[in-house]
Amino acid sequence: ITFICDVWPELFPSDTKTQSSERPMDLGLAEDHFSRPVGSFVASDIEQLKQTIEECKRLILELPEHSERQKDTVVKLIHLRLKLQELKDPEEDEPNLRVLLEHRFSKEKSKSVKQTCDKCSAIIWGLIQTWYTCTGCYYRCHSKCMNLITKPCVRSKVSHQSEYELNICPEIGLDRQDYRCAECRSPISLRGVPSEARQCDYTGQYYCGSCHWNDAAIVPARVIHNWEFEPRKVCRSSLRYLALMISRPVLKLKEVNPLLFNFVEELVEIRKLRQDILLMKPYFLTCKEAMEARLLLQLQDRQHFVENDDMYSLQDLIDISTGRLSCSLTEIHTVFAKHIKLDCERCQAKGFVCELCKEGDILFPFDSHTSVCQECSAVFHRDCYYDNSTTCPRCARLTERKHEPLDP
Repeated sequence: ITFICDVWPELFPSDTKTQSSERPMDLGLAEDHFSRPVGSFVASDIEQLKQTIEECKRLILELPEHSERQKDTVVKLIHLRLKLQELKDPEEDEPNLRVLLEHRFSKEKSKSVKQTCDKCSAIIWGLIQTWYTCTGCYYRCHSKCMNLITKPCVRSKVSHQSEYELNICPEIGLDRQDYRCAECRSPISLRGVPSEARQCDYTGQYYCGSCHWNDAAIVPARVIHNWEFEPRKVCRSSLRYLALMISRPVLKLKEVNPLLFNFVEELVEIRKLRQDILLMKPYFLTCKEAMEARLLLQLQDRQHFVENDDMYSLQDLIDISTGRLSCSLTEIHTVFAKHIKLDCERCQAKGFVCELCKEGDILFPFDSHTSVCQECSAVFHRDCYYDNSTTCPRCARLTERKHEPLDP
């Protein structure tokens, strides 16, 4: 203790009672604890700094509980540890961009202390530590942990293999994993010795506490088969993969689970809206006013809605379950229909008159009370035309023209 007092005299003031009565505890922020102290101690000497920290810890245990001097000493100990960490993790000559296992790590400038290293699970102290974030999968880690990374960037998996695991929690058992973490291969067991085995609900495999932080995410397989949106515990790599995949339209429901449309009414409604939008698309592509107004850009966040009516992203299904997608898509459908049927004379001129009854207003293929011929795309009232039971006048004319002899 005498050694500490001689080396770092401001750690232990001689007149503690006087200081306690005259000023409140300021947590040591008013003093410069990071400059080199007066005396024989050299701050760059890591071993000597470690010895000082150990002596300080021992003194804290000997001081009276909850005393002002003990509180001040604890604050000093924190600053000593931060200084030690700074010496262990220097920032000199750290590159701004590093590439490793398809990760593209960018050096962070944020001084936030609310980040956690994905490799060692320790807090990243942005004030004194250098840290990087992968611009592809947002993997965060200390500079000193980068050479220990063994997992490739999840973004590359998304680019090369854009599909989900559609079996619900496909467990293979710890024995098939040789009682090792599926990612870092460290020993694990269900008893927690030497490390707790945590199951990922997406992959079905078991992971150690460093690779599985008990994060929760919506699992696509449970949505597709059970229409269940309760978040489940997943490992870190699965969490990042699901986050990157959430907006990708890779789910073809009518192939994976066509019965889902029989039990989820909202899906039927969305499918009808999407089919109508595809029928409206040709009007916009040939309409100058629609192109200038960029009407189709209202669906730029869901580009697949103007390309097909059967592919869904996980985000689509989440928004369907909450009702958000139904509201937004209905509004867009109304705007599109208003342009074609009311605002634009050029689009109105492309409407149809029912050739069977020759009555009523102009018809469009996306109207709810119409039927469309699958052969020639002519539009009729639904009550007038039935598939395979009513002859389409337009098809009949086209057939007759084909069989007419050519004029000499």
